[in-house]
Amino acid sequence: MSAIAVIAKAPVAGHSKTRLCPPCTPEQAAALAAAALADTLAAVAASPAARRVVVLDGEPGGWLRPGFEVIPQRGGGLADRLAAAFADLDGPALVVGMDTPQLTPQLLAHALRELAAADAVLGPARDGGYWSIGLRTADDAVFSGVPMSHRETCAVQRRRLHTLELATRELPELRDVDDIGDARAVAALAPRTRFARTLAAIGLHDATAA
Repeated sequence: MSAIAVIAKAPVAGHSKTRLCPPCTPEQAAALAAAALADTLAAVAASPAARRVVVLDGEPGGWLRPGFEVIPQRGGGLADRLAAAFADLDGPALVVGMDTPQLTPQLLAHALRELAAADAVLGPARDGGYWSIGLRTADDAVFSGVPMSHRETCAVQRRRLHTLELATRELPELRDVDDIGDARAVAALAPRTRFARTLAAIGLHDATAA
């Protein structure tokens, strides 16, 4: 069974989810980032992964759950950091972001099954990026030259996997939390999450509360 790694930034005010500001304050944005990370780690903890890892930019905090290893992020841009993460994981692995608090253990289990039957898996995000990528074998060429945080990121990544002749399974599309509209939509979709409760607690769960 493969590892699951969460590539994450420590939730610190002024550095986390800054695109939520405004209407959020930096402290509120960090609280939402912490909630999204906690939801993601809970889903990974309940999944059938053989190994659970946080690939972290920053320092671990009280949000870190037992049973998770911590590996520091290496490299410059996100493409480099993803390539380094797979190299450090050293085996079949699924890497997920921390911006989809609606993630479930069932979806992660499905992703692991798909990866066991393919060379790679790719989980597209609604904004044109992707929320997850899995590889049976680390290969820097998978990420070389792929533009990140772009409307065409997932499309370019998909083409790169095809060019490398990696048999790829597609995962369901999810919506990343990038701005306040995303935050409200995801909270409505997954109202029992820590993320949804945190958004409601700060009074920004609907469009009239700005």
